Amino acid sequence: MKGTIAAIALSATLVSVAGLTLAQERASVKAPVSGENSFTKAQAKAWIEGAGYTHVADLVLGTDGVWRGSARLNGIPSLVRLDYQGNVTKH
Repeated sequence: MKGTIAAIALSATLVSVAGLTLAQERASVKAPVSGENSFTKAQAKAWIEGAGYTHVADLVLGTDGVWRGSARLNGIPSLVRLDYQGNVTKH
């Protein structure tokens, strides 16, 4: 019984460490991340709007898999990008 509990505790620790390492790797990658993008234009627009932008327009999918367009954030015009991971960034 003690062996089973120890094995479960060790497994949980290993999973936590692996998850932390993966999170740190993702955090070290700068957005936007190039890659195959499956967002449609309408989905990209909705995702950018979900990040607080309004007046999203002129969306174009680049060869690097990043959507680019214009929008407003708090009334201020800006250029925005959306990568395949869902990261929305100002350009």
